[in-house]
Amino acid sequence: MTTSAPAMPLTLDGSAVLHQMMRVKWAAWRALPENSQKEIAEETASFLGDGRHSAPFALLGHKSDLMLIHFRPSFEELAQVQLSLSRLAIGDYLEPVNSYLSVVELGLYDSTAKTYDQLMEQGIQPHSEEWDKKIEEVLQRQREAMLPRLLPDIPSSRYVCFYPMDRKRGETKNWYEESMAQRGRMMKEHGMIGRRYAGKVRQIISGSIGFDDWEWGVDLFADDPLVFKHLIYEMRFDEVSAVYALFGSFFVGLRFVATDLSEFLSGRLPAL
Repeated sequence: MTTSAPAMPLTLDGSAVLHQMMRVKWAAWRALPENSQKEIAEETASFLGDGRHSAPFALLGHKSDLMLIHFRPSFEELAQVQLSLSRLAIGDYLEPVNSYLSVVELGLYDSTAKTYDQLMEQGIQPHSEEWDKKIEEVLQRQREAMLPRLLPDIPSSRYVCFYPMDRKRGETKNWYEESMAQRGRMMKEHGMIGRRYAGKVRQIISGSIGFDDWEWGVDLFADDPLVFKHLIYEMRFDEVSAVYALFGSFFVGLRFVATDLSEFLSGRLPAL
C-alpha cells in the first residue's frame, strides 16, 4: 500500500502549440512573376487569419527566416494546420528547418501540496479511485478559474523570444530527486522574479515531455527586446536556473500581420 503522496505536481493543460521555423527559398521565390507572388502571399495570409491563433514572425540570425506560431485546441487541429499549410502554394517556397510541439501548461505546486496533504489527512489512498476523483474535482475548479490562461490568444507584442528547456536529471544534480516541498519553494522564488516584469513581458509556458526533445517550451512576448535579456539574465542567478536548468536554442523574431506577408517576402520588414 502506498503511504506517501505522489512526487509529481499537478498541472493544467491547455492549447496545443506548434512552432514552425522556416527558411524561405529566396531564389525560387524571386523567379516568380510579381502577380503570382501576390496571389500566393494573399492565399497564405487568408489561411493564417487575424493573428489570434496563428502568427508570423521574422526571425533574426541564421537559424531560419520565418517562424509561425500556432495555438489550437487539440493536436488534431494542429496536424490539420501543418498539413493544410504544406499544401498551399507557399509550401513550395518554404523549407522547414525546425519545429516544436507542446501544450500550454500551468504548474500548480502550491495547490498540489495543499491538496495532497488534505487527502492524506483524510486517509484517502494515493491513486485510489477516490483519490483520482478528488484530484479531478480540484483540477476542474482550477481549469474553470484559469481558462483564459489555458486557452490564450497569441499576444500582439512586437517581439517574441522562444526557447526550449529541461530540468537536470543525473550526475550530481537531479531536479526529480528533490522533494515536493523543495521544488515548490524554488519555483515560488523563481516566479517572484517573473512577477517583477509584469506589464513588460508576457510569458507562456508549454509542456513538451513526451512530445518533443525538451521538457518545456518558453515563449516571451514584449515590445522591447531588451526585456528578454534582462529577465533571463536575472533568472540565471535564481537557484532553479543556476543549478537545475538546461537550455536549448533561442529564437528571436519580430511579429507582423499576415496581410503584410507579401511585403516581408519582397525584402521589406513590415511594421506591426
